[in-house]
Amino acid sequence: MDVKTKKDLAVDFINEIRTMDPAALNALIVKEAGEDLAQFFLNYSANLISKDPSRVLENTSSLMLMGYLIRTHEERNSQTKQTGLQGYAFLA
Repeated sequence: MDVKTKKDLAVDFINEIRTMDPAALNALIVKEAGEDLAQFFLNYSANLISKDPSRVLENTSSLMLMGYLIRTHEERNSQTKQTGLQGYAFLA
């Protein structure tokens, strides 16, 4: 069984999106993140770059990690809500 680490999965994903057609990538972003979150990251990254253009690489990695943390937070909240709703359904 070939078990990939989180880093392996991240590298695979980055390589996949790096070769994606820009229109397909934009559609993926809108589908998965939504317009509001995509706009938030665009504004946030523009603000970071304008403050210190020499730190683009560090800021990019920070944005990627922030996106990952947001995703894991969403997943945890989703699981908590599902568990809560299921427990409620059993009581009814």
